[in-house]
Amino acid sequence: MKDYLPKTDPLYDKVISALETVRPYLQVDGGDCQLVGITKNMVVDVKLLGACGSCPMSTLTLRAGVEQAIKKANPEIVRVESV
Repeated sequence: MKDYLPKTDPLYDKVISALETVRPYLQVDGGDCQLVGITKNMVVDVKLLGACGSCPMSTLTLRAGVEQAIKKANPEIVRVESV
């Protein structure tokens, strides 16, 4: 099990807020993403859902969409990983 920050950490709300900005684009194509946790090393783990989970372009979506939105709003985040 990964060593995640507690869910009460204020960073969770900031990351969720950033996810909300890209979620409509994912949902248009039948997908979505869910925040799994934030490690103490500032890595955000997300789970790609629906069409995003099996899409061959999911890596591009993760890097160019989800990760960029999260890192832009939260510069302390090092990267975003799909779990």
